[in-house]
Amino acid sequence: MKLMTQGVLLCLLSQCLFGVLYLFSLWLQPLNGTDVFAWRMVAMLFCLALIIFPTVGYRAILRLMKENLGYHFSRWAIFLLGTINAGSQFWLFMWAPVNNEGVNIAMGYFLFPLVMEILGRIWLKEPLSHIQKLALCLAACGVAHELWHTQSFSWTSLWVCLVYPFYYLSRKKMQIPALQGIALDIFLISIPCAIYLIYQGNSFQLIADEWRYWYLLPALGMVSAIGLSANLKSSQQIPVSLFAVLSYIEPALLFLIALVWLDTAVSPADYLTYIPIWASLILLGGNGLIKNRDKNNRTLAGKSNE
Repeated sequence: MKLMTQGVLLCLLSQCLFGVLYLFSLWLQPLNGTDVFAWRMVAMLFCLALIIFPTVGYRAILRLMKENLGYHFSRWAIFLLGTINAGSQFWLFMWAPVNNEGVNIAMGYFLFPLVMEILGRIWLKEPLSHIQKLALCLAACGVAHELWHTQSFSWTSLWVCLVYPFYYLSRKKMQIPALQGIALDIFLISIPCAIYLIYQGNSFQLIADEWRYWYLLPALGMVSAIGLSANLKSSQQIPVSLFAVLSYIEPALLFLIALVWLDTAVSPADYLTYIPIWASLILLGGNGLIKNRDKNNRTLAGKSNE
């Protein structure tokens, strides 16, 4: 139970930090989305080092590479595909707010937990309740309306909800330690990012001339490092279904940020897309809370009988 509680708290922390992280693309302007992404990866690498060295130590990463991944080509291939997947998601997260894709990214993260539910059922054999099946049907109605209304579906939404779940599920299936895994990911991603920053060049002068970047960039790295490591750790400590329920906090924050800070227009017809999806989230959230309450009651009853 202690492990479950820790996983829930870590997930809640990460969701709130991701909401704050979304604003950095605005705070760091006139840097463009790709520049912010590159600086984020480099800054996060240093911040992860500050977390890793006093805790698990760098040898933990070497053990991951030697013992967990070893000389198995298939495991390395799956791990590196996950790294590329994560890198593309990190870039999209920083690029979207300043390119009028804020609401579409929020839509992708609304659908992300639902896809996690489905893949958790198929891949990890976690059963779906009747309420979860009803919630998936409601979400499908919202997606169907969006396709009918616009004759398309934003590629940014699809990239998040259809591709990103495989990163989390593959890491859980391979039992990759969260902190060591994300550190190795960021190390690999930061190499092309550093090359990009050196080649592109002009952002260095901009940062040197404006003092606000001197605290915003370290803050970007620290928020990213803590948020991602907490999120991955929680995904390994709690069931996929509960993790999916708690993951609804992030898209709600992203949607509010897109409306309030990014001034993204939402037409009345768009709400026919969002309302079924929000209804499915409420169903799943309520179902998750009821299941956890019942589980706690059974645990307490079992202890009292002893």
